[in-house]
Amino acid sequence: MTHRRERTNAAPLFVAAAVAYGANAALGTAVATRVVDTRNFRWVHHALYIATCALTVAAVSAAVWARPRRASRRAAASLAPSLAPLAAIPYLGTHTRRHPLTALAAAPFVVAGLVSARIPSDRK
Repeated sequence: MTHRRERTNAAPLFVAAAVAYGANAALGTAVATRVVDTRNFRWVHHALYIATCALTVAAVSAAVWARPRRASRRAAASLAPSLAPLAAIPYLGTHTRRHPLTALAAAPFVVAGLVSARIPSDRK
């Protein structure tokens, strides 16, 4: 008897959330190191943040609707803790060390959710 190996059908959402997070972190790092000047278009960083939050919430919701159920729940549970630092970022100020440290606190969970969503589910 062969075991069926399936990825969660929500894997593209997890990839999109990780890409949005990575793009936002890269832009934030570039601005902090003064490689990029966003004085005239600060809204880009804010738009990436909103996209990251929305995609992360959508990916976590895969626990309810995506198939296979076990793989989807595992991936969503891996990503869910990233919601806490993402929710806290607007309240911590932007010109202190807390902002990038809080943003980076979400990184391990974003990576874990991405990896969990991409690994085929082969458990019985």
